[in-house]
Amino acid sequence: MAEEMERRIGAHDERGNPGRETAKSIPFTNAARLQGSFTGQAERKALAWIAARLPAWVNSDHLTLAGFAAMFLAGASYALARTNRAGLLLATLFLAVNWFGDSLDGTLARVRNRQRPRYGFYVDHMIDTFGGLFLMVGLAISGFLDWRIALGMFIAFLMLSVQVYLATYTVGNFQLSFAKLGPTEIRILLALGNAVLWFRPETRVFGTSYRLFDAGGVIAMAGMAFMLIFSTIRNTVKLYRAETLPLERAQEAD
Repeated sequence: MAEEMERRIGAHDERGNPGRETAKSIPFTNAARLQGSFTGQAERKALAWIAARLPAWVNSDHLTLAGFAAMFLAGASYALARTNRAGLLLATLFLAVNWFGDSLDGTLARVRNRQRPRYGFYVDHMIDTFGGLFLMVGLAISGFLDWRIALGMFIAFLMLSVQVYLATYTVGNFQLSFAKLGPTEIRILLALGNAVLWFRPETRVFGTSYRLFDAGGVIAMAGMAFMLIFSTIRNTVKLYRAETLPLERAQEAD
């Protein structure tokens, strides 16, 4: 299958240019979306209700761009919060706008039967990558989060994302949440953290004073590391069993 796809992707027309039609002809099957977060069911109903009432001139690309711009502005707002606490309020606002655009674009495409699964998957997750970078840079500049913890969180996020994307291709499951936590829950936790920071930027853990986001960032890194290791082991075992070689099967039978 992989060799056939490579052959077809590499096809050229009579002028030596890559064939435009070959990309369209490559078979594509949507992976099963696994969304078991706390807000998942209510969120799906709310998004479907909103999508059905959006004006016709609003399309999925508009929402995707709005979500992307909002994440950039959320990072800029955190950077502003270093000198002006109003940045925390702006960050919360832009996180809400990001939820609106990022969560609604795919729902709108499905409601209007205008799906572009390969385009949507690729663009959405590249934007998520840049959005994560904007957010971590903004938090590091803000002074509310140590830059080393921000870097560690971004690296952990990238590694977990790689695992998710590889599993989507090889296992056929697109994991949208882990341990009941998904992107929406992360935004909610950040918004709650912003509210706490407004009044009390430091917290106490085992009698020692720490910055709230430093403590939360370490917990987030540990959680992502656990999810990465657990998912990697689980999917490796699943794929090994699915593709056990004939000789190995014979030896197991003996």
